[in-house]
Amino acid sequence: MIEECGVFGIIGTNDAATLTALGLHALQHRGQEAAGIASYDGKHFHNERFMGLVSDNFSDAATLNGLPGNGAIGHTRYSTQGETVLRNVQPLYADLDRTGIAIAHNGNLTNSKTLRADLVRRGCIFQSTSDSEIFLQLTARSQYISVTDKLIEGLKQVEGAYALTVLTPEGLIGARDPVGIRPLILGDLDGAPILASETCALDIIGATFVRDINPGEVVVCRADGTIESRQVFPKKEHARPCIFELIYFAKPDSVVDGQSVYELRKRLGEQLALEAPCEADLVSPIPDSGVPAAIGFAQHTGLPYEMALIRSHFIGRTFIEPEQRIREAGVARKHSPNRSLIEGKRVVLIDDSIVRGTTSRKIGEMLRKAGAKEVHMRIACPPIIHPDFYGINTPSHAELLAVNRTVDEMRELINVDSLAFLSLDGLYKAFRKGKRDDAAPAFTDHCFTGDYPTKLTDRDAEARDAMITQLSFLAETS
Repeated sequence: MIEECGVFGIIGTNDAATLTALGLHALQHRGQEAAGIASYDGKHFHNERFMGLVSDNFSDAATLNGLPGNGAIGHTRYSTQGETVLRNVQPLYADLDRTGIAIAHNGNLTNSKTLRADLVRRGCIFQSTSDSEIFLQLTARSQYISVTDKLIEGLKQVEGAYALTVLTPEGLIGARDPVGIRPLILGDLDGAPILASETCALDIIGATFVRDINPGEVVVCRADGTIESRQVFPKKEHARPCIFELIYFAKPDSVVDGQSVYELRKRLGEQLALEAPCEADLVSPIPDSGVPAAIGFAQHTGLPYEMALIRSHFIGRTFIEPEQRIREAGVARKHSPNRSLIEGKRVVLIDDSIVRGTTSRKIGEMLRKAGAKEVHMRIACPPIIHPDFYGINTPSHAELLAVNRTVDEMRELINVDSLAFLSLDGLYKAFRKGKRDDAAPAFTDHCFTGDYPTKLTDRDAEARDAMITQLSFLAETS
């Protein structure tokens, strides 16, 4: 799986753009294709968007000085809908009637194609292929006077997952989807309100965590530090945040629901050791995603925790991989075996998940060639048998390794001596939620269960009508 997106916003401070750049730097793990910052100086909006990393584009004074104002929002992107081209990089900006709006969106709408087709038929002109532009179009068409009211009217027409930071002359607006799939938190820096995807973005600038934005809530943060809360959608008894935020996406030093992500992932490893112990000489993570779970597994079993694989953090981006052998070489560029450690040893590899299985197979082969006597694999979540539609770039149903295969068939395909997954109840137990309540699950866990918490309008329309959607005739190279 590949990261989603990260959003950040702050208002009521003179160095808003600089603080936003720092916040985005802490959220870089959520998206590494592009980044952007929009600011408002009381008269004009300013917007800078670039391909590449935050540090490559927002570390010089000239760029940051070109983003004046006491309010700013930022976005770091991995695309789940729409090409990786500059016109899709956020924040997206639009002129409205006598005002303006800039918006940054984490998540994915499940009725965006349907809405887009309807809007195009009504004469709307789209400038991007991102589903995030739907928010701008719906807001622009609203007849309300207040930008906040315009936005809320648009929110009532969309389905799926979203966490929004929106910059307007009325203030900094935050919105979270009614189910609470995507995360959004409220922070404070010396009286300046902050919105962010994770608490790690607060830590980097010395801000304090205030609370989570509730599912279905819209907050309006103003420069004087006041915050207006509007519960736009009925408050649910149980939020259902995406379980992969805890398993994979959130940074280990973040805090979610009052609990350390690092400690949560360690408990996954401990529970995995209870359910699927293994006779071996050492335990190793597949870095970096499997590290906390591997520590928990090793501590519970008493096996030595070692690094059988060394990860390179300097491989850069691979733009063209036309041949299978070159694509496969990408695994070796990212991970290399620690030969002197693993030769003649029985190794237990711990990872957070298996999607297609391609990387797992290559890593198993790599360790065998490096002299490992046995290679065992333990996965700190259940098998993924359903695709995601909420902002995670999982492959199609047919491409998922676990679909229509037993654990032993998967083991043979990835060529390891043993394979085991954490059970669904074990996953919930590790997160201290008890056994999964099928009537009111604590998480959005559709990848394991097929229990999607929202309508899937676009998917259902495609299945029913073979819906053809027009995205764009414009070809771009950057």
